[in-house]
Amino acid sequence: MTQPPGSKVIGEQFDIPEDEPVAAGRIVAARAPEKMAASKIQCDACPVLCQISEGRLGACDRWGNVGGVLTRTDPVVLLRRPGIEVIPSTVEAWDGELLNNAPVFVSGVGSGTTYPDYKPAPFIVGSRWEGVDLVTVVTEGIFSYCSFKVKIDTDRFLGPEQATVRHRGEAVGHVTTIEYGSQFLSLGGVHHLTGGSKKEGRITCELMMALGNREEVELEIDGGARVAVQAGRAPRINGVEEQRMRVGCGSATIGIFARQWLGHVDEVVVVDDHITGVLSEHQAGRCLDMPPSGIRLLGRKSTPGRYFQVANPGTGWGGTDIDDPLSIIEGWDPKVAHPGLRLLMVSTTGEHAEWFELDEALRPQRAPMPPAVRKVVDRIGENCEPALATVLFVGGAGGSLRAGVTENPVLLTRSIKDLLTSVTCGGAPAYVWPGGGITVMADVTRMPAKSFGSVPTPAIVAPIEFTMRREAYAALGGHVDRVRPLESIVATARHRLVDVLPGNPWPLAEIPGSSAQ
Repeated sequence: MTQPPGSKVIGEQFDIPEDEPVAAGRIVAARAPEKMAASKIQCDACPVLCQISEGRLGACDRWGNVGGVLTRTDPVVLLRRPGIEVIPSTVEAWDGELLNNAPVFVSGVGSGTTYPDYKPAPFIVGSRWEGVDLVTVVTEGIFSYCSFKVKIDTDRFLGPEQATVRHRGEAVGHVTTIEYGSQFLSLGGVHHLTGGSKKEGRITCELMMALGNREEVELEIDGGARVAVQAGRAPRINGVEEQRMRVGCGSATIGIFARQWLGHVDEVVVVDDHITGVLSEHQAGRCLDMPPSGIRLLGRKSTPGRYFQVANPGTGWGGTDIDDPLSIIEGWDPKVAHPGLRLLMVSTTGEHAEWFELDEALRPQRAPMPPAVRKVVDRIGENCEPALATVLFVGGAGGSLRAGVTENPVLLTRSIKDLLTSVTCGGAPAYVWPGGGITVMADVTRMPAKSFGSVPTPAIVAPIEFTMRREAYAALGGHVDRVRPLESIVATARHRLVDVLPGNPWPLAEIPGSSAQ
């Protein structure tokens, strides 16, 4: 049988038994187009409007034609509370009793969407926790206005701020500011999804989905490095895996370890692209009565013992472009320096370190590093945390999400700002940004695996849940008539049980105003 454009065959993993309820996965069907074949159904779960033959999936791989009914074929993911072993899986197994301290949480992963916005969310769940009646509105949002903020723990130069970041040759984001020991990328966003060519939008969407699902992606930065990142893993920069996040800038490293160097060195230079530290000039050295060494360093002197711009940014010592640390020393003051002066040069991670002693001509000569000095260098490394790439999903909850909760969306926004409604993404904690609207941010490593999907508009599909006390839901004009008991959903809806990730709070225990607070 020839496969129609925009559809895929439903494999065995998507088969739904004839006697299994599918009502929870259905959406209200739009009027069929006049020219559509009678054997097909039109999906309006996203703006693509796939026309799907029986037994096939739409372009998103989620919605399919099952027996002539538009059906969400992936099971909804239920998060299981620690210690729970038995969950009813059939209607007969449920006796109608409402359980206190809900054993599961219905996540947005696999729940389906509210597009085209006018209808209630796929799941509006009534549950109970610590004697409080709660409502959780569950959906998968179609996000065009979303991005991923990627934090890369490294001192290596990735690229100039505002430089374009590319994936498979297409622009997908840009470099933002450097923070303490980390560099940030902003990837995705509506301008790349919709504002460029079709290829740019498609590749941006593919990149975003891969990032959210914790897959490794390769990036090229204009005027900078090649970077491979994967959430929760060490980044690779120009093919080399990063090991350590720096303990601090050069000045901070001087301050932290000055006392431990006292008596073992005459001078320490901590090489750093931003703030290079010189121990004898630094306030820490002065407080320890260290005599001046006479060193003259390249760069722009700031406050005592702190130098800017000693070298260009790069992937060498301390995030500079140097391989030889002596290249940043302009010379020595012969009235102050003396033969035998002991000099340690070290990077902010301790990965680069060399020991020198001045000869009779006041030229630094490499020498074996004394054990006491090596111990402090090793301690610098010990205090450096493992380098990681952190991926944060940032999305703006727009019309389809809010209309699925209430007919008056601004009341939901106010309820969140008033701390009456909790927002989670796949059951994971979400930070709601201050200011207008509902802009949420979540760490993808705290969300269930494969939480993100896409539709070919292009846009990202991501889970989101709004939980509040039942009376608060009624007060904001919610779809109270669509609230279904948690137990009935567990008993009737196709679902997949996933243990809540260690370290994540139980979502229902975090509800503002509940007796558990």
